[in-house]
Amino acid sequence: MPHASRPDTDVDTLLLKAAAGDRDAFAGVYDALATPVMGLACRILRDPAQAEEVTQDVMIEVWRTAERFRPDRGTAKAWVLTLAHRRAVDRVRSVQAGTDREKRAGMLSPDRDYDQVAETVEIHDERRRVQRCLDTLARLQRVPLVLAYFQGMTYLEVARSLSTPEGTVKSRMRNGLKQLRACLEAGS
Repeated sequence: MPHASRPDTDVDTLLLKAAAGDRDAFAGVYDALATPVMGLACRILRDPAQAEEVTQDVMIEVWRTAERFRPDRGTAKAWVLTLAHRRAVDRVRSVQAGTDREKRAGMLSPDRDYDQVAETVEIHDERRRVQRCLDTLARLQRVPLVLAYFQGMTYLEVARSLSTPEGTVKSRMRNGLKQLRACLEAGS
């Protein structure tokens, strides 16, 4: 019985062909990876409209930079999802920077609509709650979350830095996030 090729290998081959200018091959890459890219962007951004924009930006970047893909360093899917993760995190940072600029501008305005001291206290309280809840997690769950959310690492980067399989890292992070959410919702 012939051995069926792995879907990742097929996408790798398609991306290599796309790098050579094959538009049909790129269409195959797009069909295979646009949905996972959108899912990742949605999880990071929590805004479907922004996630759609990031997905389109990433897929355009994949078309333009396909020659940078190196199959000896990982799969096409991993490469594209790394691009997507970085782009989504950049978008979050950009939105946060805009919000910060608006707050600073508001502070300069003599007719402030909010209580700056109360807001500062609220932010510090929220940080303490998150830290307290993070501290309740087992080290195996806490460390990957800190690396991903505070250091901006991808699943793959976290897995490599911890010398742990990527699937294991994802499971630990998913379980850690569930526990973190429960802790925060409990108001501890």
